[in-house]
Amino acid sequence: MQNKCRGSSSTASMRPSANIRSNHASHCHGPASSSASRHSSAPAPFSSSSCIQSANSRASTLTAHASATDVEVRTGRPKREDIMTSHPYNNVSDYIYEKIGTNLHRQPQHPIGIIKAAIQSYFETRTPNKFKTFDDLYPVVTTFQNFDEVLVPADHVSRSPNDTGTPKAVECRWIDAYFPFTEPSIELEIFFNGKWLEVLGCGVMQQSILDANYRPGHTAWAFGLGLERLAMVLFDVPDIRLFWSGDERFTRQFKAGDLKAKFKPYSKFPSCYKDMAFWVSPEFTENNLCELVRNIGGDLVEEVTLIDQFTNAKNGKTSNCFRITYRSMERSLTDEEINSLQVEVRKQTEEVLKVQLR
Repeated sequence: MQNKCRGSSSTASMRPSANIRSNHASHCHGPASSSASRHSSAPAPFSSSSCIQSANSRASTLTAHASATDVEVRTGRPKREDIMTSHPYNNVSDYIYEKIGTNLHRQPQHPIGIIKAAIQSYFETRTPNKFKTFDDLYPVVTTFQNFDEVLVPADHVSRSPNDTGTPKAVECRWIDAYFPFTEPSIELEIFFNGKWLEVLGCGVMQQSILDANYRPGHTAWAFGLGLERLAMVLFDVPDIRLFWSGDERFTRQFKAGDLKAKFKPYSKFPSCYKDMAFWVSPEFTENNLCELVRNIGGDLVEEVTLIDQFTNAKNGKTSNCFRITYRSMERSLTDEEINSLQVEVRKQTEEVLKVQLR
């Protein structure tokens, strides 16, 4: 049986988030932060997509209190053998596995923990004893539970190996959306730094899901928030890696319950970038490249950016040139260590993604 790791995904009901990979032996919920040409270096499986949950391998879920006794709640850290499998499509590396259990959302003075607590307080203040929270759910679920049980079609984008998916006064808008597990479905976007940012997908749960898993005829509302995105906007945090750094220059700027704190940048160590050009192959996607680079470079990878692209008119081949920016949050990097990483990146890009290096 194939398993999936919840990652930091959770729901107010049963909303699964976008996924890094689908139908794989091991898998982590949670959409990778990405765009068409730029990708965050944060470990994608731990980007939150929940109402009360954060960057962490264990889900934190808000559900109606009455349902808490109707389901078996499994908790704890998964065993390595549950996550690190030999399945050819397994995409969970040692680097990602070691992030499991960091529990940023359970640290009261961490920005993720602060915003989670604020959301919990919102519900409890307005509807006392109506909801029960879970923030230590066992992260491994089956492929069937992750997709089929919540009516995700076989051709839905979230099954694709290439899918990634506030108190501030900001411009916002509601737009029509589609989720297999809700009908109708809508999504909230906020305008931030010159572009619309998706922060809340929601809708009325499909009746068949509730009939099969809760109470026949019961109605529920499902929604998911991206806590890291909200925390970055709320606290002016420019780099998602800061959430994971553990650097006291970062953590000491925040206090439990304080939603007004703003991140004050401290000196950055210099960056080092390497360019890599190649003819693309059917196996290549930007998401796969960014995942490969992250697995090799870990937290030293700041971003992977597409800087040039063209198609040869004679042979129809497409060439991409990516710039990989390396930067440590704690020290200056040496040419020797970056060159060594880049050699391995080039080697695996050619072997795994079947591209032709230029």
